Amino acid sequence: MELDLLRFWQLRRDGEIVHVAARQQRLIAALAVRGPRVRSYVAGLLWPDCPEPRALESLRVSVHLVTRQVPGMLAKDGSVLALDPSVQVDLYRVRALLHEGPAGNGKAKNALLDLRDAELLPGWYEDWVLFEQSRLHQDRLRALTLLAGSLLSAGDCEGAAEAAGAALEIEPLYESAVRALVTAELTMGNPVSALHAYDNYTNALRTDMGVLPSDTLNKLIDAIQVGSSPVLGRQPAAHSVEDFLPVHRG
Repeated sequence: MELDLLRFWQLRRDGEIVHVAARQQRLIAALAVRGPRVRSYVAGLLWPDCPEPRALESLRVSVHLVTRQVPGMLAKDGSVLALDPSVQVDLYRVRALLHEGPAGNGKAKNALLDLRDAELLPGWYEDWVLFEQSRLHQDRLRALTLLAGSLLSAGDCEGAAEAAGAALEIEPLYESAVRALVTAELTMGNPVSALHAYDNYTNALRTDMGVLPSDTLNKLIDAIQVGSSPVLGRQPAAHSVEDFLPVHRG
């Protein structure tokens, strides 16, 4: 059996989709995300507003239905519930990839870039799901930013710009990713693209947070404006950021 929790919930057995009711989906997803847990924990997680006896009864019914509808899905060991170890979960593969850290090339690089839209259980709004969504969100963001830095060190500026851009799709106000993108564009000789990324970030940061970029990022841009970039070396001087950008009137 294969269980998908990223982008959408889906269960397959031998390639065929298995249809499971929403209440059973919640139980399966909780065990997949949180791992083996005692029954009282699972009952409290899934039915937090119910008295414990009622929550345990709801859990008992859900376990019975999953066992009947999807034989072999659950591993029951006394008071502990878990997914059967044979179930393949896409979230586990992503967690392993994130744990390995950034890689400069090959399949690992492509897999990390594919994580830009790997949302966990989109459309689910229970507290425990929101917490796990936020945790995966931050893990993806850090992994893509580290990948951008790794690719910069390896001299792959195009790959670094792609990784940094993917990180900014997840969190547009993540300055580490902005610095990586600006540095990659400058190294490739694209000051207009670098300044465009800086300008977008600055405007969004000022609008959403009421603050300005860090001195580290500003120094990269200031060096271009005075004609001496630490990345590009001596360049023709420009008077302002606008000198590199299209003029829009009206």
